[in-house]
Amino acid sequence: MTPGAAATPGAAGAVARGGPWPVTEAEARAVQEELRARVERADHAPPPGTPGTLLAGVDVAYDDTHDTVAAAAVVLDGATHEVVARATECARVPFPYVPGLLAFRELPAVLAALERLDRVPDLVVCDGYGLAHPRRLGLASHLGVLTGLPTIGVAKTPFRYRHGPVGAVRGDGAPLLDGTEEVGRALRTREGVRPVYVSVGHRVGLDSACAHTLDLARRYRLPETTRRADALCRAALREALEDAGRAGH
Repeated sequence: MTPGAAATPGAAGAVARGGPWPVTEAEARAVQEELRARVERADHAPPPGTPGTLLAGVDVAYDDTHDTVAAAAVVLDGATHEVVARATECARVPFPYVPGLLAFRELPAVLAALERLDRVPDLVVCDGYGLAHPRRLGLASHLGVLTGLPTIGVAKTPFRYRHGPVGAVRGDGAPLLDGTEEVGRALRTREGVRPVYVSVGHRVGLDSACAHTLDLARRYRLPETTRRADALCRAALREALEDAGRAGH
């Protein structure tokens, strides 16, 4: 699968075309500032549950001791949620840990995993943030702009943002606020369970992002895309480390 990379000038364009990956905080922030203006908030995602659509989840797992990151991309049938494709990629961690710049640690492996798929998803769900980011370019938005695919972010914690009370019923939500700006939504996917935090990535509206999250979280707190990608990347990391251990002996 070859996602359509965004045609962007400057440093961001070089990254999108496979050019040098940023290695300093200043370079990474410059890319974020350039790409953030290219995030599209118009909704191009198919309605939840549409037969024939493909919904992908991406996630990563790390082993910092061995400087290794494993990424997984899992594609589900949009109506049945059955897995129809999967791919992984293991690589060296390409960027240091810096809050707000985590996408630069994860995206090269995520992009490589997506590239290995034999089909193009209609929507990608990221375990993280989109617009709910200090520079409005979390992993989901960054990935969306680079690939041109509709993306959303579904996070387990609200990062640095606040929200009011969330009702107890599945589907209840509350705006996730940065000051007075709504950057996402705290969304209850199961009664009696903590909400998740949904934000727009690229080419998806917030209401649509929440609707997809609810549809994908029919049985569990997290979307099925995230659950499947999480399990696959952890298994890929274990296998890579075992292979490295055998090679070392």
